[in-house]
Amino acid sequence: MAKVKVKSKARVLNRIKVTKNGKVLRRRAFKRHLNVAKSKKRLRRLSRVVPVKKALAKKIRKFLGK
Repeated sequence: MAKVKVKSKARVLNRIKVTKNGKVLRRRAFKRHLNVAKSKKRLRRLSRVVPVKKALAKKIRKFLGK
């Protein structure tokens, strides 16, 4: 049987980044609007990129074909 080529999910590609070592990074939610009410500390924290949990990272890598 021929091996089927898996298409990567475009919606996942736009939201995450995979590093050289295979870590999956994502942005944090809740920074799109209503930011005046949030403290500067909280906004800084929301700006950071954070690694995805291991179990979910494995699934995401599979989506991307990596």
